[in-house]
Amino acid sequence: MSWINDLKGEYKFGGMEQKLIFWNVGAFIISVPFFYQFTFGIFEFPTWIKLSASTQQLFYAPWTLVSYGFFHASFFHLLFNMMVLNFAGKLFQTFFTQKQLLGVYLLGLVVAGIGFVLAFSLLNLGLSTGLVGASGAIMAVLVATATYAPAMNIRLLLIGNVKLWQLTLVILGIDLMQLFTENTGGHIAHLSGAIFGFVYCKLLQNGTDLSKIISFIFDTLARPFGTNKKNSFKKVHRNYQKIPQKTGAKVVMKDKKQQQIDDILDKISRSGYESLSTEEKEFLFKAGN
Repeated sequence: MSWINDLKGEYKFGGMEQKLIFWNVGAFIISVPFFYQFTFGIFEFPTWIKLSASTQQLFYAPWTLVSYGFFHASFFHLLFNMMVLNFAGKLFQTFFTQKQLLGVYLLGLVVAGIGFVLAFSLLNLGLSTGLVGASGAIMAVLVATATYAPAMNIRLLLIGNVKLWQLTLVILGIDLMQLFTENTGGHIAHLSGAIFGFVYCKLLQNGTDLSKIISFIFDTLARPFGTNKKNSFKKVHRNYQKIPQKTGAKVVMKDKKQQQIDDILDKISRSGYESLSTEEKEFLFKAGN
């Protein structure tokens, strides 16, 4: 089916922000049959997914500092967060790498979650049903970008051109104004993520890249499944016979195919996967397989 191939192509050749959107949307789709209470019209997430405000619960389920950020309380909660993630992620990758985006996103989740838990522990905010949503991580990405390139021009529908720092300041101001309303814990998580994004960028400008923590963790986890290069030596028998002339033609064809792939990848980097024609998408999908 062509739309399935399109989705595969979007995931494989898209940026890290697209992969994060795929993960969030996938988690939402899975959560509907398992955690949505159709009688009451709300999600009821278990304690091993959502982030509890209890420090004791966090001690027994520390992974919830990450898992909570891939689940959302409603379709519109997901939609708004993914729109902002797509916007902020593309801006971030204008200056930084995909690995850095993943690192800032995941570390932003952790810091936002810690801010949420500490707020309930220290400020006596009362009862909480828990926290879900990627907002804290997205704020970290947005603020990190705005800290690095505050004067970057952004064109908004119905508003026109604004500076990135102005847009970011408005979003932060909305969180501050709603800080002591019905979702105090959530707004504190947003602001905690924003603070992390600012600190991350300042440390990066001084030569310290905190996102390498995530890269190190992933590399360490993947190491047992990797190949041992020391044991990968194979004896190769050389063939001194003359290569037939037709082999040269095959090499040329391979070079042309690789050149076509490179041209398509360049087009993706300039205009995105959506700019490809149907023929280019099919060619790239077959080449990838």
